[in-house]
Formats: sequence, C-alpha cells, structure tokens
Amino acid sequence: MEIKKAVELIWNNRKYVTMDPKEAISHLNEEVAESLKALMKGDEDKAKRELEDALSCLLIAFKVMNMDIEEAIMKQIEQMKKRHERLMIVKSDKVEIYVNGILKGGWSIWGKEDIKEAEKIAKEFGCKLINKKNE
Repeated sequence: MEIKKAVELIWNNRKYVTMDPKEAISHLNEEVAESLKALMKGDEDKAKRELEDALSCLLIAFKVMNMDIEEAIMKQIEQMKKRHERLMIVKSDKVEIYVNGILKGGWSIWGKEDIKEAEKIAKEFGCKLINKKNE
C-alpha cells in the first residue's frame, strides 16, 4: 500500500478528531508510553498492539501538522546518512577527539585510570578508538 494512501485511510478512520498539534502528539505519547509499560510487564503482544496504535497516532500528527510523510521519510534517510564519524585517539600523554577529521577537544592522561575512563567515554559516545600510546 502506498504510504500517502495509508495516511488518508488512517485519517478518515481515526477515533478522535483534532486539529491541535499538541493534542495529536499527546495521543502519540500516550500510546508509546502504554507500549513501553506493557513491555516492562513482559506483555510483548500488548506492547506490539500499542505500538501499532502509536503508528496511527504518528501519522495523524503528521497530518495535523500539515507535514508530507514521504518528504519527512526522505529527510530522515538523508539525516541518517550524515552520521558523524567520531574518533578518539589515545596517545601516551593525552586523548584527542575528532569529529569528521576535525579536532574538537581532548585532555591529558595522568594514569591508567584516565585511559580506562577515556575508553568508557569512547564506547558511550560511539567513538572509534585508536590507541597510539606506544607511538
């Protein structure tokens, strides 16, 4: 099914009528929260049903906010392609952080704990880690 047609079908069969973006997004938020609650309780089937309801609410919110769903999808794809390359280089006396090849910051290393902390930070922020301690 074509996505724009699906949006129209959902719009025409929605359970609530609103043109208020805050109300539409509030409905979306409620459904996502219910899905999470069900998942936390171990009820995966209910979580999936609530997530399906959230999808409808998301599409309704797009319509209320006068957004083109296909354009939004394409923008997201482009945004996701623009992932920033994050690189952390650990040298013998310092750590340097690069984003897309540009030095963005760093700090001095005083001991093994500093190196462990740098490795932890690299993992947390999705940085590729290069160890140049012995160079």
